[in-house]
Amino acid sequence: MIRFFVLIASLLFSSLVYGQKLTGVVKAGGPSAVVLEPVSAKPFPPSSQTVTLDQRGLKFTPSLLVIQQGTTVEFRNSDTVSHNVFWPNISGNKKLAHNLGTASSGQSQRFKFDSPGNLQVLCNIHPEMSANIVVSPSPYFAQTDAAGAYSINNLPEGAYKATAWHNGKATTVSVTVKGDTTADFAPSGK
Repeated sequence: MIRFFVLIASLLFSSLVYGQKLTGVVKAGGPSAVVLEPVSAKPFPPSSQTVTLDQRGLKFTPSLLVIQQGTTVEFRNSDTVSHNVFWPNISGNKKLAHNLGTASSGQSQRFKFDSPGNLQVLCNIHPEMSANIVVSPSPYFAQTDAAGAYSINNLPEGAYKATAWHNGKATTVSVTVKGDTTADFAPSGK
């Protein structure tokens, strides 16, 4: 019986501590990502997920991928032609550039993203192909819906640096999450 009350008390406490929500709108048109980084540099365990960025119809699908630091991305070639996958930098740092090389139809290549930031993925065989990947340093991130709305749930209260990424450009604001909080963004450079 005592264990039952301890369990209920701990569940109530955790819902109070991590029950906050940050919502808002990125007024930019098209897909955007919102990433939260706690102001107190709290480390998070890296992700062990693998997600797929497909190459189909001479396009990267999806055109925006938002992942946590440590996630592995499988670059799948579902087209009937060869594709190359590369990025010239991550958030302007050219030392983080990478070229996975060329993959024939039906092949996949994998890369684990250990550095947070924004990168544009390109194909040097088909220069019209591009996609953006946003690598979040925390598990607190969201992608906007068609109207630009986002929601990040189960946040601990605290001060955050909130960054909206749109077309490779960042708009950053400070936000304090206490209860349900709203933060809207109007990024420049559509």
